[in-house]
Amino acid sequence: MTTRVPFQQVDVFTAVPFKGNPVAVVLEGGALSSTQMQTIARWTNLSETTFVCPPTDPAADYRLRIFTPLAEIPFAGHPTIGSAHALLRHGLVPRHAGRLVQECGKGLVDLSLDGDRLFLALPTPTFTSPETSQRAEAASALGVSAAEIERAAIVDVGPVWFTVQLRDGATVAKLQPDMAAIIALSRDPVTGLNVFGFYAGGGPADLEVRSFAPAHGVPEDPVCGSGNGCVAALIQRDRLLERASYVSSQGRCLQRDGRVEVRFAADGRIWLGGHAVTCVEGTLGL
Repeated sequence: MTTRVPFQQVDVFTAVPFKGNPVAVVLEGGALSSTQMQTIARWTNLSETTFVCPPTDPAADYRLRIFTPLAEIPFAGHPTIGSAHALLRHGLVPRHAGRLVQECGKGLVDLSLDGDRLFLALPTPTFTSPETSQRAEAASALGVSAAEIERAAIVDVGPVWFTVQLRDGATVAKLQPDMAAIIALSRDPVTGLNVFGFYAGGGPADLEVRSFAPAHGVPEDPVCGSGNGCVAALIQRDRLLERASYVSSQGRCLQRDGRVEVRFAADGRIWLGGHAVTCVEGTLGL
């Protein structure tokens, strides 16, 4: 007998269908095995597919398992936003007004509802300084000189991104990286190479971000929440902005044109989020 489970495909960090970054959300997925989940994630072939399960922590509204086409990961940004959007559309009533708590491999993640936008509280980041040889590898993979890398750090927010600042957003947008070199750079636990640069003014946003994870089956993530979180953590740590919020652009190189809003709270937490829109809704037959 075929079992039907509710399913949505949600575009995240955009209010426009078919832009932003899609995530496949399997609602009521708690009865599926890990093997079934990985098979479905490989089939959707999106950067992430999520499965909503009953929580094991009484503080959580739900538990989320997150899969790339190749493996399960503990946390990711756009799947967190997209899954929360899908759950609310599916009829989930938050236990606390204006707030959701997600349980995932990284622990508990707070989300806030701000009108038609959703924001997540970034898991506490940890930083590792890359070695000189790693900076040189990153520069070579990006097709720039080592001197053009203004700042670099390996930042862990669940996914671990080798995060690099280049001189400006236009330089980031023009990159044509060497994917084989990025795979070689992505030695465990590094997910991939994450690049950003500021716009001086008149650009599409305050900064441009691009996130490359070919070792995980995602050559370029259209709009990456965890990648943007690592950028925000580096901006906060090094005090690169004086104001308490900014907007980043990501995905224009893939005609996806996403926007990620970042807020620095007085308590030190980083909140990031934006809009989401459901483009596909139905059931999967299993």
